[in-house]
Amino acid sequence: MKKSVSTTTRSVDRRSFMKTGLLTGGAAAVGVGLLASKSSAQERGRLNPGDAAILRFLAAAELIESDLWTQYAELGGIGNNQPIELDPTESLNPYQSALSNLDTDGPQYITSNTNDEISHANFINAYLESRGAEPVNFTQFETLKGSTATGSSGKPRLTNLMHLNVDTSWFVRYRSTTNPDLGATFSQAITLNDVTTIPRNNNDFMGTANPNFPVPGSNDHIQAIANSAAFHFGMIEAGGTSLYAAMSQKVTDPEVLMITLGIGGDEIAHFLEWVDFAGNGVQATVAPFTDSISGLSFPNFFTNPPLQPPSVVQPSLIFPVACEFIDSRLPKVSVIRPLTDRFAGATAAVASLTADGLFTGQSRQFLATLQQLAYEADAAIRF
Repeated sequence: MKKSVSTTTRSVDRRSFMKTGLLTGGAAAVGVGLLASKSSAQERGRLNPGDAAILRFLAAAELIESDLWTQYAELGGIGNNQPIELDPTESLNPYQSALSNLDTDGPQYITSNTNDEISHANFINAYLESRGAEPVNFTQFETLKGSTATGSSGKPRLTNLMHLNVDTSWFVRYRSTTNPDLGATFSQAITLNDVTTIPRNNNDFMGTANPNFPVPGSNDHIQAIANSAAFHFGMIEAGGTSLYAAMSQKVTDPEVLMITLGIGGDEIAHFLEWVDFAGNGVQATVAPFTDSISGLSFPNFFTNPPLQPPSVVQPSLIFPVACEFIDSRLPKVSVIRPLTDRFAGATAAVASLTADGLFTGQSRQFLATLQQLAYEADAAIRF
């Protein structure tokens, strides 16, 4: 299928180089060296129950991420499906155009993020089997109806992206000098309740055209959906970043630690991109604007910050601000946070994703299965 954006004529920016040059090549090299053959892995013995439980929950998390990111990639990525309502200059559908307003490489990043998550799920499950542990399979729970917009595969889904309550406090947390592990709480950067983050049908591609948006084909309605998605991207990857860091503290087997640190590092790379991406939706030239259809408003955080002090929502920050860590009497330091089971462990991750609305419509059996996997992962201890 023809790509929507030419990858040969555009200049390669620093983030494109980092993702394609470092992450992709590095992951491939590690994978080949680690699992040269199934039998060689088995010779290292079975995983202890705690490490197996950790990897099984991480496999579950990656399957969930793979499902949701696939939905984003089908409608907003590149090289997947023929877009509708093509823009004559960029060959983007309106959703892709709106995402490109946040970063011209946005559709490519979405596709790359999707491919990464799929590789994580496949690798962890294969590794579990190679060490005599059961892999995770959620196929029976892929029952939810997804988008009917042109570009969607129409297949049943594991997750729901059309009724989300997006927790945007991560945007504030990483700009704060306080730490949730030490009791800090954070306000929402912007309120996103019961929103869709993908076009639900072809009607969502339409809307009142906004000439202020830099990419032709954009409109207020689809831009509000794209902006909501941007904050959801950050929420998902912030959660994955903390989850891998929390689980790594429990691992016993050095090889399993290599996996959690290696994949966890990729999750951090994802998160940093979406920090920048979401911030671009709440500054000029995209913001301010209001979607007359959904009623969602996105102010310019530079000129009309929703919180005081304005620095806690400054859009142009990508790296974590130095904060309290371990003991408030120690010097502040830039770190991933939270890192403890209470806020970043497996059970906390399930609670966050459930509150997000990601599992709206899912069966009790699925939720019970996921909770059990989380409980077993959190119960693991380092020997």
